[in-house]
Amino acid sequence: MLPLGIPDTNPTSIFEYFRGNYGTELLTAAVAHFDVFGRLAKQPRTLAELQLELRLAERPAIVLTTALRAMQLLEKNPAGQFELTAIAAEHLVRGQEFDVGSYLSLAATSPGVMEMVERLRTNRPAGLSGDEAGAAFIYRDGMKSAMEQTQLAAHFTLALSGRAKNVAPMMATQIPLQNATILLDVGGGTGIYSIAFLRANPQLRAIVFDRPEVLKTAEVFVADYGVAARLQLQSGDMFADPLPHADVILLSNILHDWDVTECQTLIHRCAAALNPGGRLIIHDVLLNDELDGPLPIALYSAALFTLTEGRAYSASEYNGWLRNAGLQPQPPIATLIHCHAIVARSS
Repeated sequence: MLPLGIPDTNPTSIFEYFRGNYGTELLTAAVAHFDVFGRLAKQPRTLAELQLELRLAERPAIVLTTALRAMQLLEKNPAGQFELTAIAAEHLVRGQEFDVGSYLSLAATSPGVMEMVERLRTNRPAGLSGDEAGAAFIYRDGMKSAMEQTQLAAHFTLALSGRAKNVAPMMATQIPLQNATILLDVGGGTGIYSIAFLRANPQLRAIVFDRPEVLKTAEVFVADYGVAARLQLQSGDMFADPLPHADVILLSNILHDWDVTECQTLIHRCAAALNPGGRLIIHDVLLNDELDGPLPIALYSAALFTLTEGRAYSASEYNGWLRNAGLQPQPPIATLIHCHAIVARSS
C-alpha cells in the first residue's frame, strides 16, 4: 500500500515559475495586438466598453484585464472604469518619452503570443492537434477530447495527480468528515482526493465519478493505495447523467474548466444530489473578489483559459452561485499550491 502524506516543503513557487510565460504573452498581446494602454490613455472604459472596442467576449476580457490589474498596470476608478496606473501611463503609451512598448513588441509574433491572441479573439480553447472544433483537456459531448482517448487521458490524468498528491492530504486534514458516510468526488480523476479523505476517515466510503477512459487510471490508484473495498468508480457525464446522492460532494479543480453558465449548472446539480444536511466542497484557486490578482492566480487563469472553457474565479463568484443553489458557504480554507476549499452546507 502506497503512503500518502503531506510534503516537507512547499512546491508553490515551482508552479509560479512554470506559469510565468502567460504574463509575457498577455502583456505583449495587450501592447502589440490590442493597444490596450493607448486606448485607455485616451479615455477610461468599463469592462463592457473595453470588450466592445477590443471585440472580445466577456471571458477573455476578464482574463486579460485581471492579469493587467494584477501587474499593477491597470486600476479601476470610483466609477468602475479601467484606467492606467502611473507606470503604465509613462512606459506603455505609444509616443511617450519613456515608452518601452516597442521593446515588448519584439515578441509580438512569437508562437506563444500569437496563440494567446488567437485564444483571446476566438474565446475557444486549443483543440487536439490543431483541431479548432475540439477541446483538448475537457470533455463535452460531441467534441474531440483527450479525455476520450486512452493514452491521452492517462497521460493528462497522471500529470494532474502530481499536484493532487501534494494537496489532497493537506485538505483531508483541514476538513473533518467524521459524520459523513458517503463522499462523491465529481470529476475525481485518479481519485487521489477521495483516497486522502478515506485515509483520514475510516468510516467513509467514496464514489469517484468521471469519464470511462479516466477511470482506467483511477483503477490503478485504487489498487496501489489499498482502498478498493471503500472506493467505487462510476463513469458518466457530470452535466447529463444522474449524480449519486452523498453526504459530501467534492468538486476539486473542476469548475475552473468551465464558463459561468456551466459552473452554475453543475453546482445546482450537486446541490440536488446532497443528502439533507450535506456539504458541497469547492476546492480550487481563488482570484481576489475585485478580480485584480493575485498575479500567480491571474496567470493560472490565463492557462486555464487557453486549455479549457473556463478561467479562475473568486470566492465572491463561487459564494453567489452556491447561495443561488440554496447552500450556505463558509469562509475559504487554504490548502496548498494556491488552492482553497469552500465548504457549503445544505439545509
